[in-house]
Amino acid sequence: MIEILHDDQLARARDAGALVGGILQSLKQRTTVGVNLLDLDRWTKQMIEDAGAVSCYVDYAPSFGRGPFGHYVCTAVNDAVLHGMPHDYALADGDLLTLDLAVTLHGISADAAISFVVGDSVGPSDDAASADLAMIDATERALAAAIAVARPGARIGDLSHAIGTVLSDAGYPINLEFGGHGIGSTMHQDPHVANDGRPGRGYTLRPGLLLALEPWVMADTDVLVTDADGWTLRSATGCRTAHTEHTIAITETGAEILTLPR
Repeated sequence: MIEILHDDQLARARDAGALVGGILQSLKQRTTVGVNLLDLDRWTKQMIEDAGAVSCYVDYAPSFGRGPFGHYVCTAVNDAVLHGMPHDYALADGDLLTLDLAVTLHGISADAAISFVVGDSVGPSDDAASADLAMIDATERALAAAIAVARPGARIGDLSHAIGTVLSDAGYPINLEFGGHGIGSTMHQDPHVANDGRPGRGYTLRPGLLLALEPWVMADTDVLVTDADGWTLRSATGCRTAHTEHTIAITETGAEILTLPR
């Protein structure tokens, strides 16, 4: 299903997006060395409930997962990159953490992800930390490149090509199994937005279309392995990973980023 939202729904989408962006920034500010992933999940649950919103994850049970996800935020650490299931782990200085969050507010969903390094170990003399920051920056630049070409009349392939060009130029292998997607009254809709592709191909963007765009990479591989929890996806080589995501709305003149905190 490809859903085109009307003006009233777009207003609600802005509220949902601002909520997601705000929760992610609050979690980032509270994420210090020693914080447990289960604390992050508990804080997310409270913020979602306080806002009168509904988690998109708790009851989510797609074909690629093992039963309902059962948690409120995805917490992917170091070599984990997607669908990271919160568990009893205290974050250490230098851990690379991705938080991925989707909620529904007043019937409209929004989805976003951020990656950052935990603690104070980031410095110009730390090669590993610098590599992490460069990888995060590549996903952010790839997302910005896709948003820059998102406008009525553009094709999904234009966005995929913009993402893939940035990631490839930065030297990262690209996995095409998971990518961006349409979003609206439900979290995952068509069209699929791969993180690489050919320009001028695919669905033509229209005003009112919502897309969750999510460049993600693994430092030296494009091969994923599934963790024992049945959900968490990790790099096959154990290398570090990064993931950045925004929900955008296609407008008459371009794209509006919905998942920025107010």
